[in-house]
Amino acid sequence: MRNNEIIINFALQRYAVFKTKKVIDMSVNKVILVGNVGKDPEMKYFDNDNAIANFSVATNERGFTTSSGTQIPDRTEWHNVVCRRGLAQIAERFVKKGTLVYIEGKIRTRSYDDQSGVKRYITEIVADSLELLSRKAGGEYEPNAHKDESVPQNSPQKDFEDASDVDDLPF
Repeated sequence: MRNNEIIINFALQRYAVFKTKKVIDMSVNKVILVGNVGKDPEMKYFDNDNAIANFSVATNERGFTTSSGTQIPDRTEWHNVVCRRGLAQIAERFVKKGTLVYIEGKIRTRSYDDQSGVKRYITEIVADSLELLSRKAGGEYEPNAHKDESVPQNSPQKDFEDASDVDDLPF
């Protein structure tokens, strides 16, 4: 019986090492932001009918008071967002300063040389999808600008605003 325990234990250890190595080889670069646009998009157009929109988004963390009474102030982070191709055209039409947006994308860091020849680095969020969460001034919803280039643009969506049995909810 002792040999069987050793063999099983050895097999489990090999499996654990294999699983651990597998997890280490995996990585994820995914960003989700919900925040307010800081400035209208800056557009760049290229010869091959491609466009890029650049704008900033502010996200806020609320301040709090610790158990010892220390006040931690609100914190605002600014994110540089880049939209390409069709998403850039949507951003140009609908994204304005102050618009509340939901963005999914990837973090990218790039470098460039400034006017005096100094190498600078910038971290950007390259948007894969964008949704407008703000309302228009008249109380109507902004057009749904959710664009994910892997999803067809004419997919049907359900309208949940006509829910008449609101009182039947179990909570």
